[in-house]
Amino acid sequence: MSRPTMRTVLKIGSSSLTAAGDGLNGAQVDALVDAVVEAKARGDEVVLVSSGAIAAGLQPLGLKARPRDLPTQQAAASVGQGLLVHRYTERFASHDIVAAQVLLTVDDVTRRSHYRNAYQTFARLLELGVVPIVNENDTVATSEIRFGDNDRLAALVAHLVHADRLILLSDVDGLYDRHPDDAGAVRLSEVTDLDELAHVDVSRVGSAVGTGGMVTKLEAARLATEAGIPVVLTSAANAVAALAGEPVGTRFAATGRRRSSRLLWLEHASDTQGSLTIDDGAWRALSERNASLLPAGITSVFGSFVAGDPVDVLTTDGVIVGRGLVSYDSEELPAMLGRSTKDLAAELGADYEREVIHRDDLVLL
Repeated sequence: MSRPTMRTVLKIGSSSLTAAGDGLNGAQVDALVDAVVEAKARGDEVVLVSSGAIAAGLQPLGLKARPRDLPTQQAAASVGQGLLVHRYTERFASHDIVAAQVLLTVDDVTRRSHYRNAYQTFARLLELGVVPIVNENDTVATSEIRFGDNDRLAALVAHLVHADRLILLSDVDGLYDRHPDDAGAVRLSEVTDLDELAHVDVSRVGSAVGTGGMVTKLEAARLATEAGIPVVLTSAANAVAALAGEPVGTRFAATGRRRSSRLLWLEHASDTQGSLTIDDGAWRALSERNASLLPAGITSVFGSFVAGDPVDVLTTDGVIVGRGLVSYDSEELPAMLGRSTKDLAAELGADYEREVIHRDDLVLL
C-alpha cells in the first residue's frame, strides 16, 4: 500500500545554504531543490521556508559577517533575496517546475483579512503545482526580528497552509541529549513531550550567517506540535529521506489540535504593545464563561498601541493571564474604563458598542 500524499512545510537555515564569506552555496541549493522535486514526483506538496537572503547579500556588499544593525541587515536582505530566489527559480525551472516568492510579515498571519488572503494564495499556488518559497520580508520589517526567527515563521506557515508535517533542516542531524560535539552524545529519535527535555543541552548557537540555534527549533516544534502538526528535525543532508518519511533525525509527535493561526501566534510569538489590567469579575467571565473582554471589566491601561495590536491581559496582582488583539487605540480606552458598552454607544455612537478584545481574538495563558 502506497504512502498517502502529504503537504509539507520544509524549512532550511542560512548555514545550510551559504558558505561563510562566499555567499550562496549553489550545490547546497541545488541539492535541496532536487529533494523537493523528488517529493513532488510522489505527488506531495511542498512549501519551502528558506532563510539565506541576508547571508546571500553579504558577499556582494563586501560584508564578512551578518550585520548587527537593522538598516544594514535590510540592505543585505534586499540584495540577497533576489539572488536567492533567482537560484531557486532557475533550478526548479530545469525540472519544469515553477517557483514563487512569498514574503510574509506578522500581519499576514494575525490580521483576519491578511491571513485569509495568504491562505488563499498558498492554496492556489499549490493547486497550480507551484513551489512557494517563503521568507520574512526582512527588507521592510519594522523591528529587527518580528517573527523571532524563520523556525517560528515555518511553524506558523505550517499551520496557515494546513500542513501535514513540518520538517526543520539544520546543520545537525537531530536533537541530542547533550551538545552534539560532546563524546557520548546520543540522538533522540522520538520526542512525545517537550516538557521532558529539561535535561537536554541546547546551548548550540547559530552560525555566523544565521540567527537560530537549537532553542529556536524547539520553540518552533512546540508551536507546531501544540497545533496538531508533527515535526521532524534533521540535517539538510537528510532532506530526501525526511521528505520520504524515513526515520531520520528527531521526530516530535503532535500533542494538540488545530486552532486559529492568530491565537497560535498570540500565545507563542507575539510582541505585545501594551497591557490591560482587569478586575476579578472580568477574569471570571473570560476564564469560566468564555466571554469577550468589555470596557466595564478593565481597571487600567498601559502602553501605546493601536487597534489590531496584541496586548497582554493582567489580573489586579499583575499576573499575565491572557493575550489578545485589541479593538481600540490606547488613547481611546482610558475614558471608557468601567463603563458598559450600552452607555458608551448612547454617548459616543453605535461603533463603541463592541468588545475591547473579542473572544475569537483572545488566548488565555
